[in-house]
Amino acid sequence: MEKEVNKDHIARIDLALNYIDSHLNTDLSLTSVAENAHYSPFHFHRTFKSVVGETVNTYITRKRIEKTAAILMRRKNVSIGELALEYGFTSNASFTRAFKKFYGLSPTAFRKLNPGKFSKIGKIESKNGKENKIFEKYICDTNNHLKWIKMNASIEIKTVPELNFVRITHIGIQGIENTFDRLIQWSRSKGLYDDSEAKMARVFHDSFKVTAPDLVRMSVCILTAKKVKTEGEVSAMKMDGGKYIVARFQIKITEYEKSWSSLFVWMNQQGYKKRPADPFELYANDFREHPQQMSIVDFYIPIF
Repeated sequence: MEKEVNKDHIARIDLALNYIDSHLNTDLSLTSVAENAHYSPFHFHRTFKSVVGETVNTYITRKRIEKTAAILMRRKNVSIGELALEYGFTSNASFTRAFKKFYGLSPTAFRKLNPGKFSKIGKIESKNGKENKIFEKYICDTNNHLKWIKMNASIEIKTVPELNFVRITHIGIQGIENTFDRLIQWSRSKGLYDDSEAKMARVFHDSFKVTAPDLVRMSVCILTAKKVKTEGEVSAMKMDGGKYIVARFQIKITEYEKSWSSLFVWMNQQGYKKRPADPFELYANDFREHPQQMSIVDFYIPIF
């Protein structure tokens, strides 16, 4: 989020982002999205670009392509043509052009490659001298991931009740520590941070498998049972209850990615399927106060 943006706009743009993400397979007109964020279409278009860094149409198109990519990775038998029409493309050909422009591969080639995470397209020299676009290699060694889980995680399957958060939206991986600090400062002013029941958290609304790191949308949160009046960039968010994989880790900051990847490998090996709800992290400590700078953190993956 850009610093010069009025903080009061951010919570309202959150309404639009949530609406878009849950209606990707419907007709998302500028007017309908603006109404859900309580803006006129003119002011909404300008404000959305200032807060998110993309135009409304660019964001919607990207999210639809990322959604179809995620489906292609999970469902091997889904019809690409039907998928294109379901997510707002006029034809298989227009979908293929848009998909290839974004990932550098056709939907069919993407499905066969099945990358482990998003990677900007690189270029290599082929034997005949022509440059071909390919994904960077991402080696997923299942045995290593499972070994990591065995050594570093304590895993339970839990039924979790509905959770209430206050949050600030953050886009991209840069500067997220500043967003944590802003939320901590706000929560202290409300007497919330010192509540023994309150915990810091981070919710992932996008997947690093299909979204570039600088575009991944997250919510930096505090989990609380108290009713708190939110304001400015701070808004309220509910997380549906249900069954979750809950994995307790004690790890370094640099080991988060490996831990998430390993936990998803473990999930697949155990035969669990992820629900559409968002995964999140719930922190049991502040790593900066740990003698070895270690995070004690629970990873939550919603499952059926």
